[in-house]
Amino acid sequence: MTPRQRKEASTRLYASAVAQARMPAFYAWAGIPDTLDGRFEMLVLHVYLLLRRLKAAGEDAAALRQTLVDAMAADFDANLRELGAGDLGVGRRVTGMVGAFLGRVAAYDIGLEGSNDVLREAIERNAFGTVPPPPLGARRIADYVRQSAAGLAAQPSAALMAGQVEWMPIEQGGVGR
Repeated sequence: MTPRQRKEASTRLYASAVAQARMPAFYAWAGIPDTLDGRFEMLVLHVYLLLRRLKAAGEDAAALRQTLVDAMAADFDANLRELGAGDLGVGRRVTGMVGAFLGRVAAYDIGLEGSNDVLREAIERNAFGTVPPPPLGARRIADYVRQSAAGLAAQPSAALMAGQVEWMPIEQGGVGR
């Protein structure tokens, strides 16, 4: 994969994560706060799911994973500037946001490897960190994450490497209940 192909693929993957994270059902059906914090949490959750899947694609995907993280950091930078953050503080804030993302990666990895309660607790701490979770909210997101991880695992690595991803509908299976 050439650097140009990798950048194009990461741009498509990142755009798909942004679009999925903005789905209104996360905010209405699961109760994720429709705030900058809540939207950040849904975005990093979806980028995490992509990175987790790409990790399973082997060494060929390592550079794409890094390019995807770089795309996310560049988007954080652009959004902070759009919101009026001063030039001197943007780099420090982006570093903090990427650090928060890495903390979520560790928590969600432990959650997906553990029980549903462990994953739900990680989601409560992170996605609902600024507000108390509504009844069923964290469970719904945990179910969605587990089913999304399985759905992504079933997608061909070649498609993902080309920047093609199909997200699970939010209310598919038992997730919508």
